[in-house]
Amino acid sequence: MTEQTDNIYAAPLDKLGDFQFDQQVAQVFPDMIKRSVPGYSNIITAIGMLAKRYAQPNSNLYDLGCSLGAATLEMRRHVNASRCKIIAVDNSQAMIERCLLQVNAFKSETNVEVVCDDLQSVDISNASVVVLNFTLQFIKPQERQAIIDKIYAGLRDGGILIVSEKLRFDNETMNELLTDLHHDFKRANGYSELEISQKRNAIEHVMLTDTLEIHKGRFQQAGFNTSELWFQCFNFSSMIAIK
Repeated sequence: MTEQTDNIYAAPLDKLGDFQFDQQVAQVFPDMIKRSVPGYSNIITAIGMLAKRYAQPNSNLYDLGCSLGAATLEMRRHVNASRCKIIAVDNSQAMIERCLLQVNAFKSETNVEVVCDDLQSVDISNASVVVLNFTLQFIKPQERQAIIDKIYAGLRDGGILIVSEKLRFDNETMNELLTDLHHDFKRANGYSELEISQKRNAIEHVMLTDTLEIHKGRFQQAGFNTSELWFQCFNFSSMIAIK
């Protein structure tokens, strides 16, 4: 598939609705992510490395909120444990259709099942690796602990949970600084002031961010004894929790 340029917010919009992972977004998603999320490619690469290290034979690997399947494909490239299965889940039909095209474009000994469903409805079982890559922030805050609890219950001992999220910070000075640096990153990647403003307004009621302390508290409450921030660039991060 030819990558299309993200110009969704390039012109003034009379009615600016909430951001949705619809067909329009799916078409430009690779460009949107590359120009909007600092360190995204590094996170995807590391997910493959972690999957290689932690995938257990005869186990399931989950990519919850898989979008176009970047993490799924990276895990499939690197997993060398025998008889593993990757289950990629997203509730956007537009994303799932394109994810299937990506998955089916390459052959692999590791089976991939692509599921269009809400991740809250998906059973997590016999798991050695679970990925929530910029997914939890789009779930209602009051529903997030139950998801982490369910993942912990479905993980094998020694299994790993990878959670990538945009963070907010209690210190307002630091919060404003890192937000401004993120906007500078987007400007450096060609987004206009109008695009930055309209995207921010469209997504502010959809993507509700947490502090690092809240995330780590969820891990601990679920039962994880070991969790740590392993990556941060401005206000974008990735964390690991090990059962």
